[in-house]
Amino acid sequence: MKRLTLYSSSRSSMTGRVTPTNHPDQSPDQAHGSPSAQVASRQPRFSWQNFYTRHERLLWVAAAGLFSLLLLFIYAAITPSTRQITQEDIRAAVLHTLEINTLPSPAAKAYEVIRPSIVRVRGLEPDEDGEDREKSVGTGVVIVDKGIILTNLHVVLSAKRVQVVFADGLQSDATITGVRPEHDLAVLQAQTIPDDLFAATMRSTSDLKLGDQVFAVGFPFGIGPSVTAGVVSGLRREFRSPEGKRLLTNLIQFDAAVNPGSSGGPLVTAEGEVVGIVTAILNPTEQGFFVGIGFAVPIENAAAAVGVPPF
Repeated sequence: MKRLTLYSSSRSSMTGRVTPTNHPDQSPDQAHGSPSAQVASRQPRFSWQNFYTRHERLLWVAAAGLFSLLLLFIYAAITPSTRQITQEDIRAAVLHTLEINTLPSPAAKAYEVIRPSIVRVRGLEPDEDGEDREKSVGTGVVIVDKGIILTNLHVVLSAKRVQVVFADGLQSDATITGVRPEHDLAVLQAQTIPDDLFAATMRSTSDLKLGDQVFAVGFPFGIGPSVTAGVVSGLRREFRSPEGKRLLTNLIQFDAAVNPGSSGGPLVTAEGEVVGIVTAILNPTEQGFFVGIGFAVPIENAAAAVGVPPF
């Protein structure tokens, strides 16, 4: 038998390069270097520094978001929860306000609205010495800010001279520019008027009902201005003067106290709007004082006396 010759290394007869022999513990792939081993040897190892450099902006955004969430959590933890307001809370607050504050009465509010438009009307005549003396006193209400005033005809009918006194104390002579005997109305024009004269607001009586609250403002017995409160106690009433000379129709009946001197004054609502002109009181006796029934001319008729629409 022919024995084979063993070589520890050999040179290629073609290239002349040394060809290493395999180590007994190495696999052929390790010896010659497999493709997977070569790729693995070329992959870089993971580095936090490289990761931070590549994703620096994204990391800052994420950190800011986490910080914001942390702040919201802390705020929610230390802030007490808001309790929902109930109807009981509202009622208790209103009752508390009413207990510690005194609200003005409806009469006071109505008077404050109408007060700048109220005037005292004086019927004057000369006495034996030639001095003017007050023959009659009544009330008027400014319905046009140019100094046009409504009052009762019987207040100024026989006066030689008519004088009006405005709410600010200004006195002025006035002339009678129109009369409505069927409604006992007279229209006055003041010769001098205040710079800040206010005309009253008129309101239709079409929706006026029995029981509606009303207020009378005037100068009863020359004292005033005075305000009294009552309700509408009747509508479309008729009244004949004590002398029987004149029948007044379509009147508003009310129970707010009025007396001589209140004639010509406004009958107003709780809002201070004029619904009528006070013209008479009913008294079955010979005494001329109020016993519970007064009458007013509806403002529609009163405004017609001036020749202007009331609304």
